[in-house]
Amino acid sequence: MPALPSRADRLDALRGLAIVWMAAYHFGFDLNHIGWIRQDFYRDPVWTWQRTCIVSLFLFCAGGGQAFAVLAGQGAPRFWKRWAQVAGCAMLVSLGSWFMFPNSWISFGVLHGIAVMLLLLRMGLSRLPNAVLLVLAALAIAAPQLVQLPFFDTRWTNWVGLVTHKPITEDYVPVLPWLGVMLVGFAVTRAWPGLWAGNAPRPLAVLGRWSLSFYMVHQPVLIGLLMAAQVLRG
Repeated sequence: MPALPSRADRLDALRGLAIVWMAAYHFGFDLNHIGWIRQDFYRDPVWTWQRTCIVSLFLFCAGGGQAFAVLAGQGAPRFWKRWAQVAGCAMLVSLGSWFMFPNSWISFGVLHGIAVMLLLLRMGLSRLPNAVLLVLAALAIAAPQLVQLPFFDTRWTNWVGLVTHKPITEDYVPVLPWLGVMLVGFAVTRAWPGLWAGNAPRPLAVLGRWSLSFYMVHQPVLIGLLMAAQVLRG
C-alpha cells in the first residue's frame, strides 16, 4: 500500500480553488439574475465550460478525499456523519431553490449527486481495483452520449443522467456522467496518495477543508449583499 501523507494539503487547496472559482461564477450569475449584466449562463460556452470545470474539480476532489478515508481506515460512524451532512445540505438547497426559482428548482444538483455517488463508492465500488475503476469511469462518462431514454426525463428518474434533454433546473449533476469523475479522483489518489503531500497555499487549503460550510453560506451572503446594494442605489 502506498505511504499515506499525514495531511492532504494540496488536495484541500485544489478543493479550495474550486470553491473560489465557484463563488466567482455564482457572483456573475447573481449579477445577471438581478439585471446588472446580460449573459447567457445556460448556453454560452464561456459560462457552461466554467461550470463543467468547477463541478469536475469538486467531484475529483470528493473522490480523492474518499480514497484518503479508505486508506486511513475511516469507520462507518464518521462516514455516515459526513454523508448525513451532505445529504441534509442537499435538501436545504432544494428547499431554498424552490423559493427562489419555483419553476426551475434544484432536485438533483451537485450535493445530491455527491451524496448518491458517495454511497455507490463506499458501498461497493471502492473495493474494485484501480484499473477496473478507470474503465468504469470511462463508461460512466460516455454513457449519456450513447444512451438517452425518455424514461429518465422525469424529476424522479433524471438523477441517473440518461436523459433525452437537459431538465429545466438551476443545477443538475446526475450520476452519469459525473460518477466517472469521482472514480478517477478516487483511483488516482488511492494509487498515488503522495501526489497531495507537500506545501500548498494555506488560505486555499483551509477553505478547502470547510468547503461544505462555504458552499451553503456563500450564495445567501452574495445575494444579500447585492440586494443591499440595489437598495442603496435606489
